[in-house]
Amino acid sequence: MPYQEQHRPQIHFSPPGNWMNDPNGLVYYRGEYHLFYQYYPDGTVWGPMHWGHAFSRDLVYWENLPVALFPDALGSIFSGSAVIDRKNTSGLQTGEHPPMIAIFTHHDKTKQQKGKTDYQVQSLACSNDMGRNFVKYKHNPVIPNPGEPDFRDPKVTWNKSLQLWIMVLAAGQKVKFYGSPNLLYWDYLSDFGTGAGDHGGVWECPDLFPVKAGNEIKWILIVSINAGAPNGGSGTRYFIGYFDGVKFTNDNSEETELWLDYGPDNYAEVSWSDIPEEDGRRIVIGWMSNWDYAETVPTTAWRGALTLPRSISLRATERGLRLCSNPVSELKKIRNGKQSFEFNTDTIINISGLNEILMSTSLAENSAEEFGIIFSNSRKKKLVVGYNSRLNQFYVDRTNSGQTSFSPTFSNKAVAPRLTTDNILRMHIFLDVPSIELFADNGLVTLTAIFFPGEKFDSLSFFQTKGTVKNTQCVLFELNSIWK
Repeated sequence: MPYQEQHRPQIHFSPPGNWMNDPNGLVYYRGEYHLFYQYYPDGTVWGPMHWGHAFSRDLVYWENLPVALFPDALGSIFSGSAVIDRKNTSGLQTGEHPPMIAIFTHHDKTKQQKGKTDYQVQSLACSNDMGRNFVKYKHNPVIPNPGEPDFRDPKVTWNKSLQLWIMVLAAGQKVKFYGSPNLLYWDYLSDFGTGAGDHGGVWECPDLFPVKAGNEIKWILIVSINAGAPNGGSGTRYFIGYFDGVKFTNDNSEETELWLDYGPDNYAEVSWSDIPEEDGRRIVIGWMSNWDYAETVPTTAWRGALTLPRSISLRATERGLRLCSNPVSELKKIRNGKQSFEFNTDTIINISGLNEILMSTSLAENSAEEFGIIFSNSRKKKLVVGYNSRLNQFYVDRTNSGQTSFSPTFSNKAVAPRLTTDNILRMHIFLDVPSIELFADNGLVTLTAIFFPGEKFDSLSFFQTKGTVKNTQCVLFELNSIWK
């Protein structure tokens, strides 16, 4: 049965079959959260890219729709974004609803193989039926290649104060900004990235948006980097600064450690456009894998899944402003059954394998050097989530979590620094059949990892070393599958 195969996620989105990677075209319209994604419908490894399509009315339960965009004479369909052209600036509206415009990269593999540099261009497609069917713009591409071998992943937003569409796209190890009054004709504005941030690999899947920080507005620029992430391979980082309508200025010119997720398995994280102002949230989602091993993970009917949708905000810390990521509140609707208990290393708890765990402890009363939770199963596989007070680090250890031989880089212990000196330490954990997401200290640190135990983890226990954990409270929820 679909969505019942071994290793299949039960509380996360994954495609009905075959390969997926980056989330694309995230847009909200008339009660529907649209999710497009990089998709190869003819195999379980990366191939000629299409845009897969699903939607949700609550960010929890998803309905699959037919493939939205197919390769054509200009190439395959790489990553991009989607917007609602509410003022019909493009002139492409034909019905009663404003058009949904998809902006994406056309990738010409033949040109690339011939050694040309202009094999990636930016193109449009339009839907006048709420995203169910798209027609490609007859004058594609709308932005030709300026001579950049990696020129892709356009993210477009409407800038209300400028009354202008702003595009940010990746170009090698930097991003480029463009502006347009109508989505059809674009002017180059500026570059950002030379001498800033990490340059261990190509930059991809950028995003740009404002976030409130107290009484002021800060601009967040997200870029995904392949490779060079904190725990190896690909990862997603961010800059905090100011965008004046032409260029982005980084507030932390020497800062190189602002990561949206420290785990090995969150890439291409981008945000939904057109979320209603009365909602007020900036909601993001990422691809839950890593290019180091994405094509070799031991699944058969499909490969790839997405993180839980997350709401992000800015928070002041001792190190300056940092983004917080927390699971969207709608996920509470899949809670089923609640247990409350205290941390006790003599306690073993039977769990469903689909669980949400909240743990809080006072570090002032805690003398343990390390402590945390062990998830295990009858095959003696285990996944460890913990905190090391001496190193001031959270971690997820999957070295003995199940199958790891498919990649020499998969068996690892992923670590993340604690970013606050608060006495109260909190860990919020979501456990799915093949993944774990740790939201620590109210989302200041997130750490996402996948694993393949062969049999779901159905036992929870606690551990402590070199000291004692006192007065630590835990709450556990069983979770319902979103696919049953």
